[in-house]
Amino acid sequence: MFVKNIDVHELAEMLFNNESLLLIDVRTTGEMAAGVITTTPKVMPLVTLPMRMNDIPRDKKVVFYCRTGARSAQACMYFQQQGFDNMHNLYGGIIMWAQNGLPISRLAQPL
Repeated sequence: MFVKNIDVHELAEMLFNNESLLLIDVRTTGEMAAGVITTTPKVMPLVTLPMRMNDIPRDKKVVFYCRTGARSAQACMYFQQQGFDNMHNLYGGIIMWAQNGLPISRLAQPL
């Protein structure tokens, strides 16, 4: 199955331009405490995704991210198997985001 990857610069541009997208962090809550890409990501650890199918819009671009891009790629594949077609994986995850000097935020509300 083919995963649609986007790189950190593409995501940064989309966020800067306020493009309509849903950004979902699939890391554990402990990992998220170190920082997130925006102050208001949708928090859905990977293991909870099958129970959260109704929380994912079919008509909006969805970008999943994790630490390195591996778990978020799994999330994309899972949703593609369920018939979703607008799923994107952040290649390199939040590690690549930080390595490129892009901002890391604290969660707006603690988990």
